Amino acid sequence: MDLPPPQMSTNREALWARIQVHSFDGDQALSFTRRLARDHGWSSAFAAGAVGEYCKFCFLAVTVGEPVTPSEEVDEVWHLHLAYTRDYWDMWCGEVLRTPLHHDPTQGGAAEQSRFRLQYARTLRLYEDVFGPPPELFWPATHLRFRRRPRFRVIDTERWLAVPRPGSWLRRR
Repeated sequence: MDLPPPQMSTNREALWARIQVHSFDGDQALSFTRRLARDHGWSSAFAAGAVGEYCKFCFLAVTVGEPVTPSEEVDEVWHLHLAYTRDYWDMWCGEVLRTPLHHDPTQGGAAEQSRFRLQYARTLRLYEDVFGPPPELFWPATHLRFRRRPRFRVIDTERWLAVPRPGSWLRRR
């Protein structure tokens, strides 16, 4: 993982060090990162990269003093992490972040869309201040993050057939 700039306070450096050593993957056959890759059709490398970006997002969330909004990829990692309740609440929030980090999804409507859009744009600027330019693969521009239709959906593959858009296999993650 990239290191934040050296001008960080001692507390923030200690937090970043704790984040970097946290293991999401135990010795189970279906680890957190493998499950993430399997559930989303991502490569192992892409899933690992998304977990790294989730770590950076969580660092920002607990240090910048204002609400931040994740990219869709980072939000998918967060959703899965929330399902690992013991690791999320006891280890991640309790021992690594040392503060609760609640997931507050949108309540819907134009005002909420506008609020999250502005928060996301601000999150990208905060990310750049701390970590440098955000990788577009995980942090798309605001207008792409908030397009009309969500990119990720849960589907019943026993009932529905999902067919890739032409050319999408060329951009395989």
